Amino acid sequence: MSESVWLRQGRPRREGPPLTRERIVTEAVALLDEEGAGRLTMRRLAERLDTGSTTLYWHVKTKDDVLELALDAIFGDVPIPESGTEWRTGVITLMSGWRAAMLDHPWSAAVLGGRPLLGPNVLARTDFLYGALATTGLTGPHLAGAAYAIANYVIGSALMEVGARRDEGAETENAAGEHLVRNRDRYPHLAAHGHLRGGEWDAAFVQGLEYVLDGAARRP
Repeated sequence: MSESVWLRQGRPRREGPPLTRERIVTEAVALLDEEGAGRLTMRRLAERLDTGSTTLYWHVKTKDDVLELALDAIFGDVPIPESGTEWRTGVITLMSGWRAAMLDHPWSAAVLGGRPLLGPNVLARTDFLYGALATTGLTGPHLAGAAYAIANYVIGSALMEVGARRDEGAETENAAGEHLVRNRDRYPHLAAHGHLRGGEWDAAFVQGLEYVLDGAARRP
């Protein structure tokens, strides 16, 4: 992958229409929310901004730049718990906000992979996560591993829920349940306990996160 947009020096402003990075990011998020990452191109973004591609490229070099900036922008809406918040409460609050941001912007979880995420909003929230976990005594690779596990749990949960929301509905849920019942000899545990249903996602997310945090708290 090319160098992160956050590691490059910004170009000097030039005379002309008032196109700013902030305007670009706002319009990019709107386009992504409406049509998804697959429809994002520099040309289409330039058209929405009522400018030419050359002018747009003056501010951002690539589509990856735009995605990095858009991701950092949406995570800027995630509240950071107050200093002194009990570590587990703080992590659950932060990660619940992180999940909510990804569900509000369904394209986001799918484009997170492989990106350095060096924007100020993401780094500030990741720093809080590290600080909260450090109060349990975790350090070095143990601390990084716990943060990695938590972050990936949240991203994976959002990806699954976005996919389920796309296909959700009582008819689909009932059909899935009937399929498991018909095949209970092959899938006895699934037939007995079933999959998550539409109204159970929030509680299941917090419960699963609690299990991950239990493991982090037991580490020496």
